[in-house]
Amino acid sequence: MTVQLTTSDLLAQGSARLAPVLAQPDLDAGILLAFSLAIPRVRLRSHPEAPRTGQELADYLALIERRARGEPLAYITGVREFWTLELHVTRDVLVPRPETELVVERALALRGPEASAVVDLGTGSGAIALSLAAERPAWSVLATDASPAALAVAQDNARRLGLTGVAFESGDWFAGLRGRRFDLVVSNPPYIDARDPALLALRHEPRLALTPGEDAFAHLRAIIGAAPGHLHPGGWLVLEHGATQAGEVSRELVACGFDSVRSHRDLGGHERVTEGRRR
Repeated sequence: MTVQLTTSDLLAQGSARLAPVLAQPDLDAGILLAFSLAIPRVRLRSHPEAPRTGQELADYLALIERRARGEPLAYITGVREFWTLELHVTRDVLVPRPETELVVERALALRGPEASAVVDLGTGSGAIALSLAAERPAWSVLATDASPAALAVAQDNARRLGLTGVAFESGDWFAGLRGRRFDLVVSNPPYIDARDPALLALRHEPRLALTPGEDAFAHLRAIIGAAPGHLHPGGWLVLEHGATQAGEVSRELVACGFDSVRSHRDLGGHERVTEGRRR
């Protein structure tokens, strides 16, 4: 006698496999099942007895295995929600984190809706730049990245979201921006020490977007040092950094002539974003 598989059966198997490795196995199992079956997540609960095939089970468990091995959910589904946007992501870019939304929040607080020139250095998926463009249509937003593959992801997201006012350029930090000045510079650069064991958990993401090497402050220092030459007087620099780097970032900003230097805490209570204004 053949036992009929149901949606509930698939979900139970997925949750059981993820339970030893994830804090919220039911959540990820549900997201992956809805993605695998191409149905809204609400149908998993509203129609738990819907019949499923052995092939659907096999396809689903293949995704579950990827997640169990530590692959980010966003790489499996190809999408990630950030701010008010749904972004497409690939292995060429970091998965946008909730703490990076603090960069967007501070940028919006520092500049009003009037026309402003803004640059996002190392844009990756375009998360920061596109969120700012969506919120401030009058802003002129430039997104740069040294990785052509990452820049292509950001450009694709802009096209898909209909954000035509964002420009893209290839370049490493301020390289290629000689003589150009902005009202606001934002960046979430690599800031993890290459020797930090935390990198193991991030092994699926592009290493060059995570660490500058054994000097974790190298890129932050380079951006801060060059920023005054690319900011209008009174312009702001907003940086994401590591949970223990706020003090060093603040001191470097002051040494490079910035005032109104302030750090802000993320939802986890860590000083994650620091800003400074060019005198």
